[in-house]
Amino acid sequence: MQRFSRPAGAESSSRLAGAAGFTLLEILVVLVILGLLAAVVAGPQIFRQLGAAKSEAAKLQLQLDRIGGSLDLYRLDVGRYPSQAEGLAALVDQPAGVARWNGPYLKKRESLTDPWGRPFGFRIPGQHGEYDLWSTGADGIEGGEGENRDIVNW
Repeated sequence: MQRFSRPAGAESSSRLAGAAGFTLLEILVVLVILGLLAAVVAGPQIFRQLGAAKSEAAKLQLQLDRIGGSLDLYRLDVGRYPSQAEGLAALVDQPAGVARWNGPYLKKRESLTDPWGRPFGFRIPGQHGEYDLWSTGADGIEGGEGENRDIVNW
């Protein structure tokens, strides 16, 4: 049986090659640290953007006539806007005693709630027009600034 021998220094160079790499644990620790840094630096900005996005969604629902346009279609069919008692629900479900209703004027009942899960305010006759539509923002209280400000159709 013939024996092969390694060249001198071959064993030590293979040990060095193994020691030069990173272990899985070291890589995971670095990734966790990077994730924590990203959360600390970018986290508050993300939450500010989320709040602004909800405010913009409410504004679009009110001011770009998603609900207002549906109210106008209701008026064309029925001859009047929904009464205060009927409310915005008249855009989804036919009110009792309304014969010329040709709805639903909104596809989803969820369209009647603001991005924070509260029903849009509706007043007829309105103080600022034929009707008033509004959302009280993230805090649910009239007034406020930023994402807590009221969103209105006037």
